[in-house]
Amino acid sequence: MGARPSRRRLPVDPPVALDVLPPELLVQVLSHVPPRALVTRCRPVCRAWRDVVDGPTVWLLQLARDRSAEGRAFYALAQRCPPSDDDEEELPLCALARYCLRAPLGRNLIFNSCGEQGFRGWEVEHGGNGWAVEKNLTLVPGAPSQTCFVTSFEWCFKRQLVDLVMEGVWQELLDSAQIEICVADCRWGARENCGCIYRLRVRLLDMYENEVVKFSASPNPVLQWTERSCRQASFQDVCRCISTTAFNKH
Repeated sequence: MGARPSRRRLPVDPPVALDVLPPELLVQVLSHVPPRALVTRCRPVCRAWRDVVDGPTVWLLQLARDRSAEGRAFYALAQRCPPSDDDEEELPLCALARYCLRAPLGRNLIFNSCGEQGFRGWEVEHGGNGWAVEKNLTLVPGAPSQTCFVTSFEWCFKRQLVDLVMEGVWQELLDSAQIEICVADCRWGARENCGCIYRLRVRLLDMYENEVVKFSASPNPVLQWTERSCRQASFQDVCRCISTTAFNKH
């Protein structure tokens, strides 16, 4: 019988650890990680990774990968209006990181707009029977929650202050660009046995809470016994040359 030919195993190269990569390659690799995982899982690994996540380059690379028309337009905008480092001592993440995490443009900036968390996030003034959160009488397709704010008799107010900087929009973007913001009181209505009149007011404030721009929708009546569905009221407009932070809490 002939001898079995020997099988020589080729030496296997040891795996390359990420911590030995040059900084520019580490940035490229980490830029493929989803934003929330970058902050919660990658940032605590070591000082080198923290410096990458805290810097703007990895976030600019993430923005550059959005090849939609809106993505390309915003990437050009971010390069033209880069955020300053003035807020880094007060805020835990850089402005580009907050933008990628919060994605503030094109979404409703109102928190708990359907009352799915009761009145959390709202300042409420009750009049008459006051505000209540009830289940929708008819299904609302695509709603984040099948609940809505309802009221009856006399006046009721609810108010929410939105800090655009904390939502991910940085100061230079507010100062120099035309960006579109959207707020929507998603679900509201009247009890079936009592009508109401609803009005949406939106005010754009500077950091001292001075009014810069205001919007008021026409009164929207709901007649008694006529409607069982809830409604949506929204405001969407372009911010132009605002010299201070809109809706700033501080």
